[in-house]
Amino acid sequence: MEMTSTYDIHLDRYESKYIIPPSLVPKIREFIRPFCIPDPYTKGYPPEYVVTTLQLDTPGLALHYARTNEANARFKLRVRTYGEPGESAVFVEVKRKFARTIVKSRVKVAFDAWGEHLLRDKRLNLPFKSKSEENGFLDFVRLARETGARPVLLVRYTRESYFGANDPYARVTFDRRLLYQPTTSWVSWGRGGRWLVMDSSFAQNKNYRFSGIVMEIKTLSDAPHWMMDLIVHFNLEQTGNCKYSSAIWQESVFDQTALAPYTAGDLIEP
Repeated sequence: MEMTSTYDIHLDRYESKYIIPPSLVPKIREFIRPFCIPDPYTKGYPPEYVVTTLQLDTPGLALHYARTNEANARFKLRVRTYGEPGESAVFVEVKRKFARTIVKSRVKVAFDAWGEHLLRDKRLNLPFKSKSEENGFLDFVRLARETGARPVLLVRYTRESYFGANDPYARVTFDRRLLYQPTTSWVSWGRGGRWLVMDSSFAQNKNYRFSGIVMEIKTLSDAPHWMMDLIVHFNLEQTGNCKYSSAIWQESVFDQTALAPYTAGDLIEP
């Protein structure tokens, strides 16, 4: 499975997330059908692919805390691949957020070429498509070096994905089967490790009787009318949901290290 994208280098966009019951997905799928096409990199019906993301952070988890403290300007360092390990290249990403605007750089690296050595080797030998792509990779390396970022955990989920058929950039995605795995490896991609569930009511901090589907809508500054109608028609309530921070929080509950962003009164009773 080989993933590429028209939006590999830089994209200023807006994102909104909603946690919805699985029973609502077919209804939304039908609503968006006149306006969307399946993501061309998906397979089957519904159109899906598996995403595995290696999240980097500082020894003190500064990037996680920037998110939980809602810093106005923050960034994530992550490396992403698709399908089973080795089926796709990896994509090195810096995802910045300024207020409500997302700016992301994304650089493709051959699966077997990826490793910690790329951040340490001063003689970089990667076949970049452009100077802009090379600068994007060097920006990732600079931030990782300056912050001392290292692998913290892996996040995996299945994504159902649609593109706006007649819009410059509009996406609707549904993420399900959310899993995570603590790691210190740059290249394991979860092989041989144990995946832990993180789409429970407890992990999502919602008083639901189901595992929530994380729905995202992504657009440029001018959202298409059908996207606004979608939100109103289904009375969708926007919510924060960072998969990485949710996994960090859940893991802190397991090892009793008090990293949870919620107070005791917010925790969901079993």
